[in-house]
Amino acid sequence: MNLIIPMAGRGSRLRPHTLTVPKPLIPIAGVPIVERLVEHLVELSPEKVERIAFVVGDFGSEVTAKLEKTAARFGAEALVVEQTEPLGTAHAIWCAKQLLEGEVIIAFADTLFQANFKLSSQGGTLFVKEIEDPRQFGVVVLDENGRIKSYAEKPENPVSNLAMIGIYHICEGEKLGLAIQRLIDEDVRHGGEYQLPDALRDMTEQGTPFVPGVVDRWMDCGNATVTVETNSQVLEILGDRAEIHPSVVLDDAVVIPPCTIGEGTVIRNAVVGPRVSLGADCIVERSTLKDCLVGENTCIVGAHLEQSMVGNHAKVSRAFDRLSVGDYCEIGSKVNDA
Repeated sequence: MNLIIPMAGRGSRLRPHTLTVPKPLIPIAGVPIVERLVEHLVELSPEKVERIAFVVGDFGSEVTAKLEKTAARFGAEALVVEQTEPLGTAHAIWCAKQLLEGEVIIAFADTLFQANFKLSSQGGTLFVKEIEDPRQFGVVVLDENGRIKSYAEKPENPVSNLAMIGIYHICEGEKLGLAIQRLIDEDVRHGGEYQLPDALRDMTEQGTPFVPGVVDRWMDCGNATVTVETNSQVLEILGDRAEIHPSVVLDDAVVIPPCTIGEGTVIRNAVVGPRVSLGADCIVERSTLKDCLVGENTCIVGAHLEQSMVGNHAKVSRAFDRLSVGDYCEIGSKVNDA
């Protein structure tokens, strides 16, 4: 089994947090989104994952090293390739065409999920979730036998409530490669880009049978609000497995699980939790935090935060609000004066 993880997007909706860190490397419950995604896929794949392709933007050598380390953690070979132009989801996969052979799972690195994989042995499985308003998503339409017969992208008049969540299992990667090649050769674009649903539609019309795979939870990481919600959901799923590093200092402090707290963090005269993730080397004093996602080396003093996302190396003091604070930012009075 091969995995292809397209992750070259700018993460515009998650700014300011993605101005300094690529979105797939933002930690959810203490683990980067892309690493948590790969972990789920490896655990649920019926076959050993041999190779993982990460399709990135201009992220630099440090990100490449982290992705190679992620693949090695799961015993897989890493292929890090760059999508130099934003030419769409199908083009992103085409950048990793070396892995379009045999069985392949494609998973976009802006979503997490909870599911028990049941993969079709013929054609492939496209994972979907029933949603109330499908107008902002690509959806699939089923025939009388439960197979996928057609696709619609952000339908104004909904024809289905089964939204594609960005996880696709293809039994014969070569067929997807040929379908994408046809899009490129014939210059079939929507919105100026080569789109994966068009390649899947081509495969369906050529006789490849796809069935829907249903996930129990679909957790988005598109903007700060939903990313905090996803962090809380993952912590609830982890429960007792959510990790608090043994070096964490608690001084007249209470931690209400589930929480993840990184190495070297100090919590004094504070209540943290439930559903809070704190990175390494943070300081939290005279504060209460609930349903928050906080990066590393951040100082929070005299604050009462809920449903907030705070980046790395930030300083927050005397704040009583729901915040979205990027790396190296300062909010409130100077911490030293608190």
